[in-house]
Amino acid sequence: MNSKTNVAAVTVVGQKHLQRGIPCEDSSVAVSRNGVSVVCIADGAGGKVYTHAKYGAECVTQAVSELLIDHFDALYFENREAAIKAMIITAAHTALADVILKYKLNSIEKLSCTLLFCAVKDRRMICGHIGDGLIARISPSGISPVTMPQNGKIASTTYFVTSNHAADYLRLTKGTIDDVHAIVLMTDGVQDSVYDETSGLVKPVVVRMADTLKEGREHFEKEVKSVLEDYIVNKSNVSDDSSFGALYFVDTKSPDVSSLPSRAEAFPRATENFRQLQELLLPRVKKARQIILNSSASISIDSKTSKGEPKRTTQSVVQAMETEDKISPMVRVNRRLLHLVFGSFIFVIIVLILYAFFLSNLEG
Repeated sequence: MNSKTNVAAVTVVGQKHLQRGIPCEDSSVAVSRNGVSVVCIADGAGGKVYTHAKYGAECVTQAVSELLIDHFDALYFENREAAIKAMIITAAHTALADVILKYKLNSIEKLSCTLLFCAVKDRRMICGHIGDGLIARISPSGISPVTMPQNGKIASTTYFVTSNHAADYLRLTKGTIDDVHAIVLMTDGVQDSVYDETSGLVKPVVVRMADTLKEGREHFEKEVKSVLEDYIVNKSNVSDDSSFGALYFVDTKSPDVSSLPSRAEAFPRATENFRQLQELLLPRVKKARQIILNSSASISIDSKTSKGEPKRTTQSVVQAMETEDKISPMVRVNRRLLHLVFGSFIFVIIVLILYAFFLSNLEG
């Protein structure tokens, strides 16, 4: 499959921001260039500390979109996932440095934002996500999350592109768009209304919103903006900014919306958390580490051999020790004989000196 890809994204200001006179802190980018189609959205962090989060979100969506468009192949074919994550975060921080200089900020934290993106080239796809929000996959059989919202240590917090060790929290997915009808991305302003975290259910309305892109970008922007305003933003005086983007693969099969579930049973309650798992495994890990260290120490006794000198392996060291054991008794015998002869010689010399001394006294 190598179908045409339509992309679009819409951002609507939340009532909370409108009533408080706060500018929209969401940002969205949808672009196709160089054979690559990208949707990238971000939600600027709310709060007095994050004074310039709006500019952070705008900067990051632009920078990451350009990275994906210009260097898709390099990112897709790189096998080291940690290297890809580091490159994406580095691209974001490099761009944010210019914003820091422009506004004379004293901390990158003031530009904090989440990040969600999806890029497609021919059949290949890269998705990335740090923070809350949702990326979902629509196929002929239904709709399911690709990456889910990510909360911090406290349920009401999340992670940002500007967080310490941000690359550790960036979730990355690479694959193909085989059997995919559309990919949708949304900030938490939309996610809270269409996604049930307790069951992992994404509501069918998301399929209808994505399918408006079949008629083109302008139609999508008009229809999705209407849905966001009527059913999300204007439903509450404290609604957040809302962004929704989609990559729609033309001539692919859409699921039957009427057959999709609108409810689902909640996931079973967790019986263990990650901290408990760490504590459970810690004694075994400590023991295993010591075994590995001990075995590593016996592999090579002399790793600092001089240039041109053959490196001594464990086997050669053992052989040398065995050889030394075999010749050591002979060495010990020879040493004893040498000591005896040398001692006797010294004794004779002393006797001769004493004898000469006595003769000289007698003559005197």
